[in-house]
Amino acid sequence: MTLLLTPDLLDRVRERLANQAGEPDPAQLADAIRAEAGGVLADTDLLRALRTLQTEMTGAGILEPLLHDPNVADVLVTAPDSVWVDRGHGLERTDVEFADEAAVRRLAQRLALAAGRRLDDAQPWVDGKLTGTEAALGASFGVRLHAVLAPVAHDGTCLSLRVLRPATQGLDALTAVGSLTPSARRLLADIVRARLAFLVVGGTGTGKTTLLSALLAAVDPAERIVCVEDAAELAPVHPHVVRLVARPANVEGVGEVTVRDLVRQSLRMRPDRIVVGEVRGAEVVDLLTALNTGHDGGAGTVHANSPQEVPARLEALAALGGMDRAALHSQLAAAVQVVLHVHRRADGSRGLCEIGVLQRSETGIQIVAAWRADGEVAPAAMELARVLRNRSG
Repeated sequence: MTLLLTPDLLDRVRERLANQAGEPDPAQLADAIRAEAGGVLADTDLLRALRTLQTEMTGAGILEPLLHDPNVADVLVTAPDSVWVDRGHGLERTDVEFADEAAVRRLAQRLALAAGRRLDDAQPWVDGKLTGTEAALGASFGVRLHAVLAPVAHDGTCLSLRVLRPATQGLDALTAVGSLTPSARRLLADIVRARLAFLVVGGTGTGKTTLLSALLAAVDPAERIVCVEDAAELAPVHPHVVRLVARPANVEGVGEVTVRDLVRQSLRMRPDRIVVGEVRGAEVVDLLTALNTGHDGGAGTVHANSPQEVPARLEALAALGGMDRAALHSQLAAAVQVVLHVHRRADGSRGLCEIGVLQRSETGIQIVAAWRADGEVAPAAMELARVLRNRSG
């Protein structure tokens, strides 16, 4: 008499395999199935169980094909039957479905373990990164993992995966796809050539890193660029780039290397340009300090919905590093000359919509438009032209 393949049998196999380190190979899976079935499982059921568990317990499970899609930037799971992707045109619902809530939870916990993080009822959320074979995605890029378990996530385990493909497109490529107009492309090239320090601002998924990488590729090949990032995304096509990547603490709570630590280290590495992939904490203090000590042409990205919001956003971040508002505005005025605003258009495409310059006012620093994609009058256009002439001369 043969034993039928049942959900209870699969759960026992999963529990057995959960005690093993690393991802199980096919032989280990087959041995575990036979052991739990007592050696009396039919061949067809054995093969079916093997295929089911291989899909579930290796890589990102049933989400793996979505992560391999070259157009996918985000994979979001909000329920077992609600899996969404972003291919650059807004969120789209897929036909991928998990068996149940427990399957989503198992995947989230397995991925968290692969990232060296803890995810359980005592620590119901996790933020980590999967690289190389941990995500079965190859060494060229990784995946940023965020997960929240129920009941904190009210409707069930919520899993968010951001694909970190290296941003390697140049200004010409961005112009060809409509992200930049020809006039903006020429203006950006002048900004890089004049070694103006700039910030790329915009919301999540608007193409900040893509534009920053393209601008760095236009830097003189004789210059040395030191990039500091929380997750390795910048990959400019440039012959002399040094990439420093932050590291979270391990499960024992030690070994953390922060972006702020790395910005300070970059000052000792003879940089021509210092770049922070994403300014989102106290490192803004060190970046502005660096840009005010002879390191022209530095850059970074900042989350902000408009250029006008940038000073307030930087004030909040600088407060984390002990810098007050007055000091922040003074440092900002001396360190940064240009703000580049990217956004997602109504059709889902992304592009540069405004270039602004920093000007002092009675209330502090404000960002004034020097170029607009919609063709409207840009009051600071002459000011940007003057700065470019002075720096180029």
